[in-house]
Amino acid sequence: MLSRWPAWVGYAASAWSLLYAALGLFWTFGGAGFPFGAGHDPEPLESILGGLPRTTAAPVIAGFGLIGTVVALASTRPGALRRPGRNAALRILVLGFAALSAVALLVVIPDRRLLMIVAYAPILAGMGLWVLLTGSDLPTIANLGLWTLTHQVGSVLGGLVWAGVAVSFARRKRAACVRCGRGDQTPAWTTSAAAARWGRWAVGVAVVVPLVYAATRWAWALGIRLGISEEFYQQGRANNIWWAGAALATLAIGGAVLTLGLAQRWGETYPRLVWFRAGRRVPPALAIVPASLVSIIVTSAGLEYLRLMFRPEFQENSWATMGPELLWPLWGVALAAATLAYHLRRRGACADCGRG
Repeated sequence: MLSRWPAWVGYAASAWSLLYAALGLFWTFGGAGFPFGAGHDPEPLESILGGLPRTTAAPVIAGFGLIGTVVALASTRPGALRRPGRNAALRILVLGFAALSAVALLVVIPDRRLLMIVAYAPILAGMGLWVLLTGSDLPTIANLGLWTLTHQVGSVLGGLVWAGVAVSFARRKRAACVRCGRGDQTPAWTTSAAAARWGRWAVGVAVVVPLVYAATRWAWALGIRLGISEEFYQQGRANNIWWAGAALATLAIGGAVLTLGLAQRWGETYPRLVWFRAGRRVPPALAIVPASLVSIIVTSAGLEYLRLMFRPEFQENSWATMGPELLWPLWGVALAAATLAYHLRRRGACADCGRG
């Protein structure tokens, strides 16, 4: 079913939009569970929509859902948009709505709390033994809010199906294969040789940025006050924050190493280190799926840091503590590009059109 995604993604986007139209109407008339703003979101400062009142946002959500339902259904019938009387402007509007919806739902509405829950889950599990042995306290993290996180996961799912709508509709519009995107005139940059060239640059950027972040966190854990005041350093030391940051930095280093696999031989064939699979082919989805999801949550977190950096609440230590995170949108985009290059290099002949 996943391999046939162009056939059903428009209907999935329509169903998702209809659900959010219903939720928007429910919230408009006072229903519980509105996910944004003070009194609903436990940390409204985290969200770009945290300052929106329900009386304004809920009707907008309902309208967006209703329009999206219609547009998603229209995208499943691109032939109808080419009938006499249907001009190119309408096709551009459908494609533009799908693309903008995907960007907003994937990286604008979600915030860094998605990244926090993904990153801290293995760290907190691993630090459980340390707590038992030392009797120390785990670092306190923000009140993430279960329903807020649930809504953000729903936003990402909606963004993925809307991205699928945009891609499939664009392919149909230019008479290309909806499954692989190849047509009679395949763009030169999508060839395997071209993707190998520009993919290496993308991998390089996607490796360097997390290493910059990791260097600052390990410096603080090792007692080097890199860009922060003595008072701030001692506060973090008393709360075990710097070692929690070092654990996150270690995950970032591990992610950077795995990112190298998108441009290395061992990213296509299991190395001898993985003895039980050595020499066998690495399934492309094993790299593409997690790398794509990480690129999404890293980009959304980085965009939040860009927004928060210039708020008056952040003081002298903000540039040191948040400076590396300002590069995260670049990291996310580079990782997405590296993942795309990996896909282009590893895709074989299309099962539908036969092009290879």
